[in-house]
Amino acid sequence: MADRSLIEGAEPRPRREEAPEWGYEEGVEWGLIFPDANGEYQSPINLNSREAKYDPSLLEVRLSPNYVVCRDCEVINDGHSIQIALKSKSVLIGGPLPRGHEFELHDVRFHWGRENQRGSEHTVNFKAFPMELHLMHWNSTLYSSIDEAVGKKHGIAIIALFVQIGKEHVGLKAVTEILQDIQYKGKSKTIPCFNPNSLLPDPLLRDYWVYEGSLTIPPCSEGVTWILFRYPLTVSQVQIEEFRRLRTHVKGAELLEGSDGILGDNFRPTQPLSDRVIRAAFQ
Repeated sequence: MADRSLIEGAEPRPRREEAPEWGYEEGVEWGLIFPDANGEYQSPINLNSREAKYDPSLLEVRLSPNYVVCRDCEVINDGHSIQIALKSKSVLIGGPLPRGHEFELHDVRFHWGRENQRGSEHTVNFKAFPMELHLMHWNSTLYSSIDEAVGKKHGIAIIALFVQIGKEHVGLKAVTEILQDIQYKGKSKTIPCFNPNSLLPDPLLRDYWVYEGSLTIPPCSEGVTWILFRYPLTVSQVQIEEFRRLRTHVKGAELLEGSDGILGDNFRPTQPLSDRVIRAAFQ
């Protein structure tokens, strides 16, 4: 299994004495510790739908996620987010990705707000959603592991899904039901079955935007192809409240002054678009 430390926000391995710690608290400058965070093509961004450029070539080869049901998936609270580590080999091909390249699904991670009016990392016409879900893929045609792919050309592709509040999401029930068991940082739990297909908004998968950006968590490496679906998923208020009970710290740890230890508002602010073009697969 590829080392997940850098990508998934588990503490990166110590390089010298101590691994750099990071968080979402105000005043924490990621760029001082992770130089890539100062790059010109950073994520997330605000997506102005009127300025997105329709690109019919995106539909020449259909975006095809060949996802399989994952047995015995590990759900982890790393103190920054919740992630689902996938063991089965699911791949993504087509759409904006280089022809003939397979991108392997590595994990699913969540970003959410303490309140319903914020939480997503990307915004659409300056509107935020209560949650955003990322399906992280790495190019297994060019690279031998996710760590090797990070920061490289065509190395990483992330599918982003906005989440709104409404009816219960049955596909995420297996996850939200066990969050109480992994309330604290460092806790994980294995769930018997998870189907990544349940996270896809519709069978045709034509309504998406694409742009080139970066990871939204340190080290914020660039070379990431972002595929953002236009139509959000729906979770219930009860389901999102389970996320809001999670903690950023190890059980019994002393909290920093001014911190209540609640895991939430774990989204990076939007970054300048610079000279990038957002493409749309729909008109």
